[in-house]
This record gives sequence, C-alpha cells and structure tokens, in this order.
Amino acid sequence: MSSEDCEQGGGEMTVSSPQQPSKTNQSSSIVKDLIMKTTMVPEKEVVVNGFHNTLNGAGEDQETLRKPGDSNTFTNSNGSNKIPTSMDPVTSPLSSPLTQVASTLAPSLKQYEDFLPKTTQDGVGSPSRTTPEMSILHEHYEHRHATSPKLAVSAGELTVPLYYAGKSVLLTGGTGFVGKVFIEKLLRSCPELDSLYCLIRPKNKQSIEARLNEITSTKLFDRLRKERPDFASKLRPIHGDMLLPDLGLSPEDRAELEQKINIVFHSAATIRFDEPLRVAVEMNVVAVRKMLALARKLEHLEAFVHVSTAYANCDRPYIEETVYPPPVEPQKIIDVLEWMDDEMLELFTPKLMGEKPNTYTYTKQLAEHLLITEGAGLPLAIVRPSIVGAAWKEPFPGWIDNYNGPSGIYIAAGRGILRSMKGESKAIADIVPVDIPVNVMIVVAWYTAVAKPGQVLTYHATTGGCNPYTWGDISGIVNKSYKQIPLEGCFRRPNVAIVSNNFLHEYWTCVSHLIPAYMIDLAYRMMGKKPRMVRLYNKLHRSIDVLKFFTCNEWQWSSTNHDMLKHQLTPLDQKMFYFDPKPLHWPTYIENYCMGAKKYVLNEDLSGLPAARAHVRKLRIIRYLFNMSVAVVLWRVLIAKSQFARNLWFFIVGLVSKFVQYFRITSTMHK
Repeated sequence: MSSEDCEQGGGEMTVSSPQQPSKTNQSSSIVKDLIMKTTMVPEKEVVVNGFHNTLNGAGEDQETLRKPGDSNTFTNSNGSNKIPTSMDPVTSPLSSPLTQVASTLAPSLKQYEDFLPKTTQDGVGSPSRTTPEMSILHEHYEHRHATSPKLAVSAGELTVPLYYAGKSVLLTGGTGFVGKVFIEKLLRSCPELDSLYCLIRPKNKQSIEARLNEITSTKLFDRLRKERPDFASKLRPIHGDMLLPDLGLSPEDRAELEQKINIVFHSAATIRFDEPLRVAVEMNVVAVRKMLALARKLEHLEAFVHVSTAYANCDRPYIEETVYPPPVEPQKIIDVLEWMDDEMLELFTPKLMGEKPNTYTYTKQLAEHLLITEGAGLPLAIVRPSIVGAAWKEPFPGWIDNYNGPSGIYIAAGRGILRSMKGESKAIADIVPVDIPVNVMIVVAWYTAVAKPGQVLTYHATTGGCNPYTWGDISGIVNKSYKQIPLEGCFRRPNVAIVSNNFLHEYWTCVSHLIPAYMIDLAYRMMGKKPRMVRLYNKLHRSIDVLKFFTCNEWQWSSTNHDMLKHQLTPLDQKMFYFDPKPLHWPTYIENYCMGAKKYVLNEDLSGLPAARAHVRKLRIIRYLFNMSVAVVLWRVLIAKSQFARNLWFFIVGLVSKFVQYFRITSTMHK
C-alpha cells in the first residue's frame, strides 16, 4: 500500500520540546488570589463543566445553562450536566480577558506584535468587552504568567496561540493533504510552539528527513517561509509506521515522546474507498488502539484529537455530534481477521458492512467506538470533516495537491473526458475547504485542554447545514470555469452533466465515453501507438461508481458543539482560526478550486492559457462540423428510404424559398 493512498503519508508525527514539570504543576491557589486581588469583583460561584466561574450580579443574567433534559447535554466529571448552550464571544467564560492584569503585563506582549492582528474601533479586530466572569481559561493564563513572564492576557488578544506557546505536538498523517495544511497553519499561527513531531515512514528509499523536507519545500509553505524563516527548527520527523507493532517507534524516540508531548493529533488513515477490509481495519482501527496505548504513557498529555469523517454514520439520514455504537464490536472484527483468509473475507465483507457503502466509512465508525471505550480517562475529542476540498483562504485560495475527492472529477471534466456522472443534481454536495477542518482541529485541542469537558465531544466540520450547494450547481460552475481557463491538451470541450436516471446515464456513458474511446484507440493502433483511452475510461468509471453513493444521497449533520466552540473564541481568534462556512461564496470557491487543480495538481503554467483556449475553439469547430455531417448523412439516408421524408424536405425547401423571395420583394419596395 502506497502512502498516496493514506492520510498517514508514511506515518508522520510532530512533537514539541520539553516543558518544565515543576512549572506546569504549580498550585492554582496563588492564581486565584492573583485574580481576586486584580479584579476586586464580588464573587459568586457557579460550576459549569467541572470548573468554577466567578460572577457578579450583571454576569449572572448573561449565563445560559443547558437544562438536564435537553439533547446533546453531557455530564462533567462532578456529575453535573450543566453546560452553556450558546455563549456570546464577549461574555463567554472562556473568552473574557483580565484587563487589569493585562495592563500590568502589557510590555510582554511586544514579542507577539508580529503575529497579532491590529485592533480597530469596530469590526472583528475590535477589543473584547471586559466582564468579571472567571473561568479555568483565566486560571490557565494567570498560571502561565506566574511561571512565564512572557505571556499575558489582554483585551482582544489571541488566546489560542498563547495556549500553544511552549507546547509539544505529535501529528500522524502529516504527509496527507490535511496533514500538510495543518503543519503550515500551526507553525504560522502559533510561532511560540516548541516542537512539532511528525510520524513518518521511509518511502521509495527516501529517508524521513528527506520526505519532510520535500513537503516543506513546496509552494504550500511559501507564506510560512516568508513570515517564519526559521520554522524548520520546530519540525521533528520521527521514524514510525501505523502498521508496525508499537507504531515502529524506537525506544529512544518513544521515551522522548513520553517526556515531551502535550497534544496529539491523529489524522493517519487509509482513505481509499475500495481498500480491502483487512488493510482498512489495520490502518483505521488497530492503529487507533496503538495511539491510545502511546497516549496513556505521555506524562504531560492535555488533548488527543482524533480525525474521523462525517460519513462514519452515513447509514443514518440525520447525524448528531455523538458516537453511535456499531453493529459489531471492533474487537470481534479484529478477531475474525486473524483466522479468516482473504478470499473468505472478501465474500463476507458486504455482510459485515451492512448498509455502509465502503470499508472506509465502516472502519471509521469502528475506530470512533474503540476510541471512547478504550480511551476512557484520556482528554479525547473527535473532529468529523465531510468531503475535504481545496483551500478556501489559507495558505492561499484554491490550493490542492491530489486527485482525491472532487479534484479528480473536476480535472476529468475539465479535460473533456467526463461527460456524464451518476448523481442527483439537487442533492447537497457537502464539500468543506481544507482550512476549515484544520482550524477546527487546532481550536478543539485548545478547548479540550483548557475546558476539560466531562466526556468525549464530537465536532462536525461540514457546510451543507448552513451554506448548502448542490452537485448540479457545482457542475455548472466547473463547466463555465474550464471554458474560461481551459486545461492544456483537452480531449473534448468541458461539458459534464449530473444524471440521475440510470438509463440516460448508461446511454451517455456509451455515446460520450466508450464509443469515442474505442475510436481513439483504433486510431492509436493504426499509428502504431499503444491504446490507452479505453483503459482510462474503465478506471474513471470505477471511480464514479465508488462515489455515486455520495452524489446520489444527502445528509444532515447537527452542529451544536461546532457552534459552541466558535463562541468560546475571542474575535481575533475567530478571525485567525475561522471555521464558520456561512461567508463562503461557492461560485468563487469552485472557480479557485478549478484554477488550483490546473496550477498545483497538473502544474500547468498560466502562460499557456492562450494556446489552451485556441485548442478548445478548434474542438468546438470540430464538434459542430461533426454534428452537421452526421445530421446531413442521416437526413440523406431518410430521404432515400422514405417518401414522407422526401415530401417533408421539399416542403421545407419550398417554404424557405418563398420566405427569401418575400423579403427580397419587401426590400425592393422600400428602395
């Protein structure tokens, strides 16, 4: 199995440098004394989510607590099931800063001036309103101030980057699409991060250091290289493999991780839909167990974020932010794989999966269940992105580097190869830009470490619920985009259609795909070249068949935890770690997506755009001539065989002749 088929990308990881245990374990009593002396606010204690808030009379009216009977209510470590359902980012107990403390510590903020957005009198960058509410987040930052004078909290300050200051992070799946964007975003937005460890396996005789250098030398990291020239010093490649016992870690590397790691992001997985069940279980389920075993030995673990998929429960039309029990326990599936041979397993796989369309979604559900059952007591969180697409804003619009998901479909349509695709044109295409789940991952780790929720929270990173866009709308934008910025060497003019009727889809597949493919291959054989078009179309059809379950159906996902998480951020944090898809303008995003596929996947230079447009114009002329020739031939055959066709032809010719004669007479009279 190649690493291109896996988000694991060779099993990369990232870790940060060690921290001072004596500092991180200081008593919080001094912190509370400092808070009370600084704010001088009469206190009233309210327990929310297992931590204390100090409220004055005004703040009490602003506190909104979920009733025990409400849905999605979770229980904290103290047995209380009260949690804020929606919090204003200004009055939220996790976002209100300590203004008076900040004023005394303002000089220490100078080191962050290069990455903190400038505050203004209005808008997103405006300072937050000061409230007397106190929370564990305040204690955390007061504690960090007591141990490190570099950090301070001020109104409107970025709290997420401050949390990551001095932390060590472990990442799996760093060579995958999401992993690459995550590395770039974390290093750019959190400059005081200590270390980022990436678990990587060697590939094609290429060392892990060479693989990591190859990734960081791409255009994706151009902005980071400009803003943080020394970012590579924070990257630490670790030799490992998800398929090996104990992750293939050496004793030295394991000991280093156990001493230093504060946060774990597990993104490694095989994302092939047609992966054999044995490989999918080993990569997506057993690997989670190995990661949990490692996490239990990490001495300073504060958060463990598992990246799943929004389609892990795609056999349900409405999916909530909770972990659903699978029909079969993961351990039973693992036991079956130990004695069942591959041939028998292939026969039983459809029965084991039930209504799941592929092994990817099936094993992702098993992994979530295993995570919460075997990870009890760990600070866990789950992020579920839907169909991950090109970047929306960062590091730059339209960045994409693979053929997975919609990218391969767009490129096939842009080449003129794909003309008909099975799907519902009115079904919602839940595509999420890659920078949204990446920002969610970073913020979820922060919230999990600081708020310490009483149970494993799941966060959906989807777009269909608040900003829907259909497959039919997307196909229209793709056709328009690739006619304006065509790809080089197009087979035919871009004109893909989403077809829901099975008969029509099979008809257009035969007429627009197979017949031209056989004709081109015949021409190749006559020229002494190797035929390839039929083979290409067979591969394309297999990909479409795998995707049709997602293009023919639609789902609804809840977003309670997602919305709550957004309200915990300061305005500046919301600006830097944006993950609200409501402002996303789909036509512009799809156009950037198509341009990104041309520039970054196919490596086509825009200087060749005039030639590409000229080629498309030639294809259009050829199409018109071909259609006209076919029409004339068919009509002549009909005239020769049918008296009715001849009479109709003479009638049309006579009518046109009289029409032309009439206009000639009219024009002569006017003269």
